[in-house]
Amino acid sequence: MIERIAILGTGLLGTSAGLALRAAGFKGAITGWNRSPEQAPTALKMGAIDSIAADAIETARESHVVLLAVPVFAIIDFMEQLAPALGPDRLVTDVGSTKGQIAAAAARLYNQPGRAAFLPGHPMAGKEQGGAALADAALFRGAVWIFTDDPEAQRSAFSAGLATAWRGWVAALGAKIVDLDAARHDELVAWVSHLPQFVSTALSALLEDRVGEAPELKDVGGRALREMTRLGASPFSMWRDIAHTNTANIEAVLHALEQRLAHLRENLRTPALRDEFEQANRFRRE
Repeated sequence: MIERIAILGTGLLGTSAGLALRAAGFKGAITGWNRSPEQAPTALKMGAIDSIAADAIETARESHVVLLAVPVFAIIDFMEQLAPALGPDRLVTDVGSTKGQIAAAAARLYNQPGRAAFLPGHPMAGKEQGGAALADAALFRGAVWIFTDDPEAQRSAFSAGLATAWRGWVAALGAKIVDLDAARHDELVAWVSHLPQFVSTALSALLEDRVGEAPELKDVGGRALREMTRLGASPFSMWRDIAHTNTANIEAVLHALEQRLAHLRENLRTPALRDEFEQANRFRRE
């Protein structure tokens, strides 16, 4: 049913999706587009796409499935542009890291009689740095791919079939599909994805301020330092939209961590410290 796919955004996730689709046996046409001029040619050279689109909207019109693999605000902008351009025989999906605003835009602009379908998605996969050159056909293998579909969605029979077919291809990439409510998704990823990123960013920035010029720092820090600061290499451009679109949840988890750190600081010489280590060990065992 899916014969033509447009990937709008040929960075790490978009290019990896193209490579993974080919590795999984997709034989149809894959066209790529990217705002940055160097990314799409890299994706083409790697074999993730067959051709580079000159016009993103026109390419979307010609494709059965449109994958939006750009930051969250750009996803919402594309959703606004594509809604009047696509008919009910088209499916738009995304890989956005937050889902609340995207799901709201989907309910307003899509999934209604006479309109294209929208299937909000989020693969829990990536790297601390982006770009087509770092793409990997195996990036989604064993990863969770979350869909926050609206149970009230009204789709044509054809676009509903496209949504089912796309979920099938996601499974073929080796991903585990999990269905969540959009609000629950944003709450959970604040804990398991956004909090680790901001902890690593804060720690890396603090170390840079306090001991960044010490020549022996990396030797002394060793593996613990490398693991705890790995995410600190993530660029702001990857996280700005996340911070803006999941602010309340991120504020809540950061506040919870601040309280927990204060508890640790206040109990460095009491049995409560042992209790914290036991609690942490239980989480790791489970």
